[in-house]
Amino acid sequence: MKYIKTLLSSAMAAMMLLASCAPTHENEEQVDHLPNMFPDYADVTIPVNIAPLNFMVRDKNLNSIEVVATIKQGTSTPESTDENSIRVAAKDNVVKFSLSEWKDFLQKAAGKKINVQVYTRSNQGYWTAFKPFTWEVANDSIDPYLSYQLIDPDYKVWNNIQIKERCIENFKEKVLADHNLEKNSCMNCHIPGNQDPNLSMIYLAEDGREAILSRNGQMRRLNIQTTGMVTPATYFAFSPSGKYITFSTNDYEPAFHASSSHRVEVFDKRSDVYVADLDNNTIISSSLTCNNSTLATFPIFSPNGKYIYYCVASNKAIKDDNIKELKYALVRIPFDEASGRFGNKVDTLYNARSVCHPKISPNGRYCLFSVTDYGTCPAWHPEADLYMLDLQTNQIDTLSIVNSPKSDTYHSWSHNSRWFVFGSKRDDGVYTKPYICYFDRQGKAHKPFLLPQKDPATYDFCLKCFNTPELSRGTAPFDAYDLQNIQKKPSESFR
Repeated sequence: MKYIKTLLSSAMAAMMLLASCAPTHENEEQVDHLPNMFPDYADVTIPVNIAPLNFMVRDKNLNSIEVVATIKQGTSTPESTDENSIRVAAKDNVVKFSLSEWKDFLQKAAGKKINVQVYTRSNQGYWTAFKPFTWEVANDSIDPYLSYQLIDPDYKVWNNIQIKERCIENFKEKVLADHNLEKNSCMNCHIPGNQDPNLSMIYLAEDGREAILSRNGQMRRLNIQTTGMVTPATYFAFSPSGKYITFSTNDYEPAFHASSSHRVEVFDKRSDVYVADLDNNTIISSSLTCNNSTLATFPIFSPNGKYIYYCVASNKAIKDDNIKELKYALVRIPFDEASGRFGNKVDTLYNARSVCHPKISPNGRYCLFSVTDYGTCPAWHPEADLYMLDLQTNQIDTLSIVNSPKSDTYHSWSHNSRWFVFGSKRDDGVYTKPYICYFDRQGKAHKPFLLPQKDPATYDFCLKCFNTPELSRGTAPFDAYDLQNIQKKPSESFR
């Protein structure tokens, strides 16, 4: 008898659960357009390990929102069941998924598409069923950690900066650097070497320009400078082995435009490219990358360590005081890690528009870079776009599905070469936000999507730019207090 009662209770509970999951939208109106949601998560490809894509529906005349996400099987969409669906009731127009349910759901959906249906109920009690959209869940995961520079979008407050690290599989953050702990000094980006959390560097401008190296659990304070260099190291990138960095020295100057379409310009009066040996504290130079006739900047190593890619321009535009003629080409020069020597020939790869921030995919096939009409400060150029160069075919992809009418720049690759993250001002033209893009095995970019937040309204109230996003395979082994402590030690010199 007890068994029968238990069985009946279980059956009733199951019936109640199914009833609660069944559609209750009476006389719903079907419309052929998407809801007014932020962020725009319609028809995007997402990694299997991404945090929940929480979003808002921007409509003040609603008293309830329901979302049903259902895994598609082949070309058909099955009925919504507990096994293949998630149902969410929104609160205050914000749709938030349970983190644990979301993780399980994405694992089931790996390699498949998810059909997303949004229902809203007006204050008058009428239901609307919006045009459904899809989430395609790639089997390829993305590197789980993302660091970025949080900074005011204002030239007046250049030192109100934090560098944060976010786990993009959930919503946990930690502070890697804080201007309040660094004597209010300017800080540049956190650069992981080869997406390795145990190899990274942060630039500081407290007393001059210094770099804090984190390598294999040890932190070092470096003054990467020798006699004759125009400045200490500014922009840098690691070699595959981690023994070397390539860097540029930049004597830059801010200027202000008379037109309202551009706010500020930052340009180099002098810049050169070098290599530093981090094991022996020596600096290696070449007359091809360090001379009085050219400006050289943004150097990076190729994944195999055989080349250094960088941007180069004639300094004639600076001498003639004609900034709009300052255009940088993408070039490369051989480098031998074994001997620590530059090659003797510079090859030009692209020179149609002004190039900034080249980044080679870890598989060595593609070079992703920013282009502008002129100059070397794409964040302030609304025409700034991302281009992709196929290093095997020399073909350029202008990435029309990725770019927007506003600035798109500051990018980094995931270690599997299937994802990249970039900064975009597409939402309001002022604040840079981090967007994620899938780059498939056929060399095709997919529609990018905004980094999800626990509360999507975060982007409305965080009056900071998310600059220089960098992906990493793990969490950095230090935080802002470790960075503060290393500043108490003397800096290492180079020769």
